[in-house]
Amino acid sequence: MPATNSNARLEARISTDLHSMLKRAAELQGRTMTDFVVAAVQDAAQRAIEQAEIIRLSMGDQECFAQALLSPPQPAPALERAFARHRKLLRVE
Repeated sequence: MPATNSNARLEARISTDLHSMLKRAAELQGRTMTDFVVAAVQDAAQRAIEQAEIIRLSMGDQECFAQALLSPPQPAPALERAFARHRKLLRVE
């Protein structure tokens, strides 16, 4: 199946001052206003997604996390009982 190159349209009402600012910024970078706005919106969207989805840890926290993965603590008695009940419930006879 051939790939389709579809486009969507985005419209926004902005103040004349913001329009002038965007136009000036685009001209300074030698871009069209559309290209400038699309690039800026794409960068902002990527940053927002990264902030929501990527967990950043300090070096100490990274070491603590790695140590917990390498040497996990023994399960508490309540967790052991929960595992036993789970195994019992899943037993198909």
